[in-house]
This record gives sequence, structure tokens and C-alpha cells, in this order.
Amino acid sequence: MRILVVEDDDRIRHDVQAALEAAGYIVDVEASGEEGWFLGDTEAYGAVVLDLGLPQMDGLTILKRWRKAERNMPVLILTARGTWKERVEGIDAGADDYLAKPFHAEELLARIRAIIRRSGGNATSVITIGDAELDERQMRLTVRGVAVNLSPQEYRLVSYLMLHNGRVVSQQELAEHLQSVHFERESNAVEVLVARVRRKLPTALIETRRGYGYSVAKAHTE
Repeated sequence: MRILVVEDDDRIRHDVQAALEAAGYIVDVEASGEEGWFLGDTEAYGAVVLDLGLPQMDGLTILKRWRKAERNMPVLILTARGTWKERVEGIDAGADDYLAKPFHAEELLARIRAIIRRSGGNATSVITIGDAELDERQMRLTVRGVAVNLSPQEYRLVSYLMLHNGRVVSQQELAEHLQSVHFERESNAVEVLVARVRRKLPTALIETRRGYGYSVAKAHTE
């Protein structure tokens, strides 16, 4: 899954990018508010980490423009501004969560996982579909209790489909969320990846909806 980080502090931007990439996400970064707004307005992201104090265009303005344009990806505000009034203003503008600096990488990752889960209608970090179980914290897929050996790209495919369980995901949407904006997207890359994943799975988890895309069944609920 792709995440956009818009942060002008070089050290924080690098630390956030490193933490997210270590957790298996594909990360695009921008230091400029204007460039960050443009990427969020034209590219598909599973989530955005957005600083408020940005050059050229502040984070609150960016967020309001995205929401007005019906860009509904979950947004985590990351800022040194810590007053309750500023938090309320950010949430009212359309933010999904708020994290004040300084912060721990573990908390950042937990909050990212949570807003992504909620955007897909999932309540917990463990998603069960048939015999398959996805553990987001461990970045692990198991089938009938046995771990499936997946490459990072294969894991991103499975996790995206399972996080969006119960609906059909088009090849274009998958391609947008599985590759960085800086890489050329090959037309048959998703088909090849799905075929590779299916060979590793001992169960029919991914269904092809010809002419539409791919889907997995609705997740189990307790």
C-alpha cells in the first residue's frame, strides 16, 4: 500500500519514511505543501501523513482542498502544534487522526494501521477470511495456521485485497497502490503478481472478476 508523507523537516521526513518502509509500505515523500497537495490530488494513496506547518501551502489548507475535491484517503496530521483547539480544527477539516511531535515510530505505525483499517471497515489488526488470517502488526499471512512465505510486493497485494474485503478492486487501483509514483506501471504487472501469489496459497483466497478486477470474501466478524 502506498502512503504519502508531506513534511518539510528533513530529519522527521526521513525517519517517518524509514519507519513506514520498514513496515512494508511504499512511501512517496514531499517537503513542499504545494507539491504534496498536487500528489494527493492526482495519485491514489492508502493514507497520508500530513504536517501542518508547510512552505507554500499549509497542511490545513491542503486537507480542506482534498476534502472539497472528494479526496477521501485517510489523513494523519503530524505537527508540533499541540493545543486542543488546533487538534479540533484539523479533525473538523477532515483529518482522521492527530499525532503531535515528538513521537515514537511505533505509535505512528499503530495510528496509520488504525486509520487504514477503519477506512476499509475493519475493526482489528487481524483480519480473518476463510482459512486465511492477515496479521498487520506482524506483516504475516497464515493459512490454516501455517505462515505463507510472501515477498514484500506479494504481501502488499494480499493485504490490500484483505483490507478491502467484500468489494471488487480493479487492476488499476491495485497498480496505483502497489507501486511508487516514480516507477512506470506495466500493464500486466498485477496479473503476474496475482498468479504468483495464487501459486503460494493452499486455498482459493483471491477471486477474479473478469472485466472488473479481483476480490476476496467479506471478513469474518465476531
